[in-house]
Amino acid sequence: MKRNNHQSIQRFDKGRLYTTDRSVVQEYPLRLTVNDRELATLITSPHQLNFLVAGFLRNQGFVDTLDDFLTLGICHDFGDANVRLNRQLPEKLKPTLTSGCGAGITFSLPENLVGLLNQKQSAVTYSAESVFGLMKELNQRAEQYRSHGGIHSAAVGDGERLLLFAEDLGRHNTLDRIAGEALFKGIDLAGKMLVTSGRISTEMVAKATRLGIGLIASRTSPTDMAVRMSEAANITLVGYLRGESFEIYSHPDRVAVPSAANLISGVTGVILAGGESRRMGSDKSLLPIHGARFIDHVHRTLSELFEDVVIVTNSPELYTDIDCRKVPDIYYAQGSLAGIHSGIFHAKHDRVFVVACDMPFINPTVVRDICAKADQGEVVIPVHHDGVEPLHALYGKSCLSAMEEELDAGKKRIIGFFPQVKVATITTPAWSEVDPEGLSFRNINTPEEYFELRDVAQSAAPQKAQA
Repeated sequence: MKRNNHQSIQRFDKGRLYTTDRSVVQEYPLRLTVNDRELATLITSPHQLNFLVAGFLRNQGFVDTLDDFLTLGICHDFGDANVRLNRQLPEKLKPTLTSGCGAGITFSLPENLVGLLNQKQSAVTYSAESVFGLMKELNQRAEQYRSHGGIHSAAVGDGERLLLFAEDLGRHNTLDRIAGEALFKGIDLAGKMLVTSGRISTEMVAKATRLGIGLIASRTSPTDMAVRMSEAANITLVGYLRGESFEIYSHPDRVAVPSAANLISGVTGVILAGGESRRMGSDKSLLPIHGARFIDHVHRTLSELFEDVVIVTNSPELYTDIDCRKVPDIYYAQGSLAGIHSGIFHAKHDRVFVVACDMPFINPTVVRDICAKADQGEVVIPVHHDGVEPLHALYGKSCLSAMEEELDAGKKRIIGFFPQVKVATITTPAWSEVDPEGLSFRNINTPEEYFELRDVAQSAAPQKAQA
């Protein structure tokens, strides 16, 4: 038996949603009957099933050689494997559920359960930001608590915060742990979001269905049967949740994405990815935090704010997976001033919001406030107790000539051209409510600062700013 395992999906990338096709992994239930006794249902991939059956029986200690088989037949159309051995099976078989993924599964949902879920979930929607945020928190918890690899993790959230978190050797066990903790704590899981580190299979969907989960998301892909089950159970299924994008396999209408009307008009977002990172010892833009690279976080935030986003880099091959324009320095390797100059020069719009690649927690509300004051100066720049923030500021194209005078004279200080243009400053206490930790302005230059930033980000409360 062979099914078409191509699925029409909705892909969210750079703040936009579009339709594409994706090949999904096939999940195949094979009912195993041995000596007229139904022994197990194996959840497997639909290829070379004779090897699977023979190996399963061998590993269970039921056969030692091929001579132990009288017959071994596979019916692909009905998912049946019928085996007759020349020896008897034990009278009593004691099942042992391992830490892997081979627990039992029901492949259909009771009609009354589906109806209940449809009533509970029909009005629930989820923002793209909340889906990304919950996966970030899952990755953060995993970084904080995990001392070694090989552990699956899962978390449940309500769109504003993480409610429950679990780790286990088996990905299905993580959901069992969450279900049990919710029971003890009296937490209603109806309509909540579930994110998991492992593949989404039918068993995961079946368990989530009984809990009333409204959205399941994973860093990897779902199986084809999981997609069909999610569609029937009115669950929104999200796969390949990585960096700044994800794919929606069922009920995409329940994911709210930023509309063009919410974009900041007349401004280009510019990310400075240059710099030698001498004190860090490695490229800062590629450092991992919260499950993605620094530059992935920065780009995703800017792409949800601006129609035009540009990365200024002399090494574009490092960012081929980021779908935006990459432009080089015009004044090659002359520091951040040259990077800002190139970004302004190549921008589609007259105004440019510039941010460094090592500032992964820029706050959308802060960015909007800065851009809203564009009419106050040719440069609009935040100021705090450490001074001005030239790599988290708004610049106009009218600054180009003043910048070029500085660069032609061999000067590299960003603020060197400020006396020649109109500069408006904003004090950072204005954002104390939306960014109390000041994470929007935190950047790093040394390994110690990197680890400190990770610690601060883990202890800070989740930001609720809307893009």
